[in-house]
Amino acid sequence: MRSGDVRPQAADPAEFAVWDCGRLADEADAVQQRAADLAYTVDDIAGRNIVALGVSVSIFWPALFALRPNGHEAQELAQLKGRYEALKAASGERGCPQTMELTPEHLAALPIAPGDRLVYEERSATRAVSGEWTLQVLSLRRDAFEFRVDAAPTPWRQDRLGNVVAAPAGQLEWQRLFRPGLALGDVLNGELRIAGDPYARALVRGQVVATGQQKIAGRSFDVAVIELFGEAQNAEVSSRLEGAIVVDRASGLLVRLDISSATPGFRLERRLVGVQPARP
Repeated sequence: MRSGDVRPQAADPAEFAVWDCGRLADEADAVQQRAADLAYTVDDIAGRNIVALGVSVSIFWPALFALRPNGHEAQELAQLKGRYEALKAASGERGCPQTMELTPEHLAALPIAPGDRLVYEERSATRAVSGEWTLQVLSLRRDAFEFRVDAAPTPWRQDRLGNVVAAPAGQLEWQRLFRPGLALGDVLNGELRIAGDPYARALVRGQVVATGQQKIAGRSFDVAVIELFGEAQNAEVSSRLEGAIVVDRASGLLVRLDISSATPGFRLERRLVGVQPARP
């Protein structure tokens, strides 16, 4: 099937007749996230990197259809596109605000809040003793969470699952790794990169080996522990990578990172040790 032959499959608008604005917005986000996940899978199989994404689940639908998916994937993309259009139509009919702000209920369910300063203990191959790495929460929105890294002039942005979509130059970032509803035994695929360096890249696989509650600095986190392994490359140097990453399932926030590789830039330990609340 050619990409131009893929058309949205209309959804029944009656399904959304009694949905409120918040539920419509949440489902639209979920549909876009599933479409992005599907596109990434097609992209990886084809060995390409052409998926057009904004931040988080803000996607460009024509780019998804341009992937030339097979019959099954094309059908699912058509269903997702049709469902997304029906959700947006229902939202417009109800006069729902076109905002990316999280509701107070969503914000209250997160372990972090705007203004919080997150303090990490960090060790790297170039640092013999532990140092400090900080994230300050700038904004928490439906499309992305934004942080200030130390004193970097550009922000750190990640989607609500924890995948990094933008980072200051030189920062290690993880992309296309996490998906919704991380559960014990899930197998994941993604990348580690050094922002701004086109030659530094690690293709990794991961598996969720533990989940549960963890308390740090008086905050409760619902964590997923993911073992990582793969191959890291930086210019001509390539070596095995292994380690683990721990994230909060409610916010995607990094709780701990411990990776090891002989490839420059891919040896790092980072552990959340404190949360300083925003000043009133």
